[in-house]
Amino acid sequence: MKKIYYLSTCDTCKRIMHSLNLSDDFELQDIKTQPISKYQIEYMRSLTDSYESLFSKRARLYKELGLKDKSLSEDNYKNYILEHYTFLKRPVVICNDQIFIGNSKKTIEAAKKAIYE
Repeated sequence: MKKIYYLSTCDTCKRIMHSLNLSDDFELQDIKTQPISKYQIEYMRSLTDSYESLFSKRARLYKELGLKDKSLSEDNYKNYILEHYTFLKRPVVICNDQIFIGNSKKTIEAAKKAIYE
């Protein structure tokens, strides 16, 4: 599977996707217009160590809802991501059962390496 979950209104996602120089066999899913399904989030979770690793603590709603002051469980993280696209750390790149989450330089370099192996 080759897929990227991204936000089309996010300049960082656009820049990263451009830098990845993706082939046509990548499936792109704009999470704002095509919300993440329960199956998709569970599949992402199976490729990483926790739902928390998929969760964006930079989201404006995270602060607005006061979530930083609460102790969230794995189910909480999963449900928040399913409720609102802004809670998914972006972009999420899946390439041959490897997952790359977020926009750190190290993560993007690892994704490039996996894509072009």
